[in-house]
Amino acid sequence: MPETGSVVVAHGLWMTGLEATLFRHRLADHGYAVRQFHYRSMTALPADVVAELRAEVLALPPPVHLVGHSLGGLLLLRFAAAHPELPLGRMVLLGSPVNGSRAARAFAALPGASIFFGSLAGGELLRDDLPHWQGAVEVGVIAGDHSLGFGRFIGHLPEPNDGTVAVEETELAGATDHVVLPVSHTGLLVSEAVVAATVRFLSRGRFAAPDP
Repeated sequence: MPETGSVVVAHGLWMTGLEATLFRHRLADHGYAVRQFHYRSMTALPADVVAELRAEVLALPPPVHLVGHSLGGLLLLRFAAAHPELPLGRMVLLGSPVNGSRAARAFAALPGASIFFGSLAGGELLRDDLPHWQGAVEVGVIAGDHSLGFGRFIGHLPEPNDGTVAVEETELAGATDHVVLPVSHTGLLVSEAVVAATVRFLSRGRFAAPDP
C-alpha cells in the first residue's frame, strides 16, 4: 500500500541536490510526492531559506515530511521551529551535526577557508552548544559509522563517525528516535537501508522494523 503525503529533501553544504537523485527516486517508489529543495549554501541568508522553504511546503499536498542531509537537516530544524502552524508530518535528519561539526570548525580555521562558509553554514556548523528539540514535529536521526570522508583527516573526529560527522555530533536531545547504520556521510544518500529506515520513520515514527 503506497504511503501518503509529500517529502521535501534538503541538501547539505556545497551540494545542489543532484547527489540525492537516487534517494529521492527510492522515496517516490514508496508513494511519496518528493521535492528537492535547493538553496545557496554559501551565500543564502537563514531568513531567506526559511521563507523559501515555507513556500515549498505550502505548494505540496499535506502532510509534508522533511528529510535533510547534513546542513540541510539543521536548516529543517530551524524551519520547523519557526513555523509550527504548517501541516508538517515527520522529519528525518541524515548525518546532521546538530551539536556542531568538529570537521567544519577545523576546516574553517585553515588560512583562507572562511570564504567557504557564509552566515548560513557558519551559524549552523560552527556552533558548539547542545540544542534540545522541543517542537511538535517528530524527529528521527540517522547517523553513519563507516569512516570514509575528508573530515577524518582534518577534524580529529571521535569514533564512531561517518568520515565527516561523528555519531555523537548527531545526537539530538528531544529527538524521537536515533539509529546508526554502517554507511559513510555521502553513503547516507545511496544506501537502500537508509531509505528503508527513513520510510519506516515517516510512516510509523520509529526506525525499528515491525515484528514479523
